[in-house]
Amino acid sequence: MNQKKNKLDKVELNACFLNKKNPFELFKVWMAKAKKTEINDPNALALATADSKKQPSVRMVLLKGLTGKEFIFYTNLKSKKSHELIKNPKASMCFHWKSLRRQVRVDGMVKKVSKKIADQYFNSRPYGSRIGAWASIQSAPMQSRADLLKKIQEFKKKFPENRKVPRPPYWSGWALQPKEIEFWLDGENRIHERLKYKKFGSSWKKQILYP
Repeated sequence: MNQKKNKLDKVELNACFLNKKNPFELFKVWMAKAKKTEINDPNALALATADSKKQPSVRMVLLKGLTGKEFIFYTNLKSKKSHELIKNPKASMCFHWKSLRRQVRVDGMVKKVSKKIADQYFNSRPYGSRIGAWASIQSAPMQSRADLLKKIQEFKKKFPENRKVPRPPYWSGWALQPKEIEFWLDGENRIHERLKYKKFGSSWKKQILYP
């Protein structure tokens, strides 16, 4: 069964080598398949940033927006990752779908999304998540969890569930505009298949890489 699946995967990937000129088209195909096989959060990705001293750090975030030009995620602008992105807007993403034995790496530059887009996404979040965005001073030291729970109750009184919860001014989204996107497919004996797209101006060029 696994051998048959691997052969089908290779046929699919090789077809994409020939047919997909834009990496976003291939990414959407892979994401759609991951949504059918991953148990939790197929949109999870490892986000790598670096501070002004070139010290890298990585953490898991969720992809919440995808256009034909950028990958979007949301966070507190006072968080460690946001501070690093403000000083150094270069970032890298890695999606890993264990059930499919596939991964996608994305390198590029980030910029903040518009207030309109941030508002639209914030308003689509569950009530508890919107309150949490107000209550949490992300990445800041906390005396005890009781302090956070107290702040949550305070903001629930300030913004009742039946009323609109405005987006905090320190909460927004980042859009990564890629310069390179690499697709990786597991192969037998570690003879993996790799396809790399690199952007030149407004067009993409692709090449097959050694494992």
